[in-house]
Amino acid sequence: MRQLIPVILLASLPAWAQQGNLQPLPAVPPPAPGMEAFDAALEPQVTIVKTETETREEFRQNGRIYMVKVTPAVGPVYYLVDQQGDGNFVQQDSPGTMVSPAMWRIFSW
Repeated sequence: MRQLIPVILLASLPAWAQQGNLQPLPAVPPPAPGMEAFDAALEPQVTIVKTETETREEFRQNGRIYMVKVTPAVGPVYYLVDQQGDGNFVQQDSPGTMVSPAMWRIFSW
């Protein structure tokens, strides 16, 4: 009999929980702590210029072009980046790589 009482209590627990005042969950979860509201002024503006030989994507922030992604019709994609903010663009293979590793031809045929 003593073993039967805990089993009956556990079996009645779901029915007892349903009798309470349940509230539906909100449709949209609350934002994570520290998340800031979206600010369109912080987002870069992208202008896409297509020609027969290439496609250029010009990235602007505060009205100044800081990076251009060039996708030629033939050849690899490359980036022109204004590193100093003075209007002089430097070619890079990918945005964020400043190091150009040394390469030597070891073998060719």
